[in-house]
Amino acid sequence: MRNFESYLEYSDEVLNAKEEGLPIIALESTIISHGMPYPENVKMAKTCERIIRDNGCIPATIAVINGKIKIGLDDDDLEYLASAKDVAKVSRRDLAYIVSTKKTGATTVASTMICAGLANIKFFVTGGIGGVHRGYNEHMDVSADLEELATTNVNVICAGAKSILDLGRTLEYLETKGVPVIGYGTEIFPAFFTRDSKYKLNTCFNDVNHIAKMIKTKDDLGLRGGTIIANPIPVEYQLEKSFIDSIVDDAILEGERKGIEGKDVTPFLLSTIVEKTEGKSLEANIELVYNNAKVGAQIAYAYYQTK
Repeated sequence: MRNFESYLEYSDEVLNAKEEGLPIIALESTIISHGMPYPENVKMAKTCERIIRDNGCIPATIAVINGKIKIGLDDDDLEYLASAKDVAKVSRRDLAYIVSTKKTGATTVASTMICAGLANIKFFVTGGIGGVHRGYNEHMDVSADLEELATTNVNVICAGAKSILDLGRTLEYLETKGVPVIGYGTEIFPAFFTRDSKYKLNTCFNDVNHIAKMIKTKDDLGLRGGTIIANPIPVEYQLEKSFIDSIVDDAILEGERKGIEGKDVTPFLLSTIVEKTEGKSLEANIELVYNNAKVGAQIAYAYYQTK
């Protein structure tokens, strides 16, 4: 039997929620340490947590602090992650190393799913998932997020996949792995900064109760892996598709010229896009995360009412 509980440290709020059987929502920390500038990242993190509480759930932002997997962060932890320069970006391959060497790291989608699974947290809110990068035929760059979705039973509420990716191949990979992708209020797979893409979804609902019921049925059947709830950015905050597509293309070319590789690609591209859009992409990113926090909490609350 695995002895993983000794590696976990719960905040008092999360521990009380577990004891009382309240719905808990996991939140990643890479978006804080590597995804947004300070102090916007602190404000975003605290606002997400407030939105989740306002919708009847308990937030659990996850990170590794001095070798402990912390399930729920206090204000000091958030400030440190948001401003420190030595915070590692922790995906599946890095988790055991960061924990065993007692280092500090921010969790990605994949590692947040792992930690949420260990803590028996079923719902996770993020901005956008990783996926298959463009130019896959040349360098086979596929995010660990997709494999985690195929194996870890955590439901991920997001605004689709990041628009820097190959959305078509990302959906094909998820289909191969049997990961349900549910559109909330949309039949189209959203493209992060915009609501539109050319990819139609097989499953969509306009009611959080229907999504909760489907997830409950999946659990009852013992089907392995996670579920994606694709929640498009609100109309008033989306960026015009041709505008953001051209900027993303330019950012990708710039990254290739500079030799940016591996896990440095996504943060480089997102920061470059913020610069090229004069901050418009950052505002859109923040608003879509808030929207995901609200919808994710509503789905989790509805799920716990079905029991």
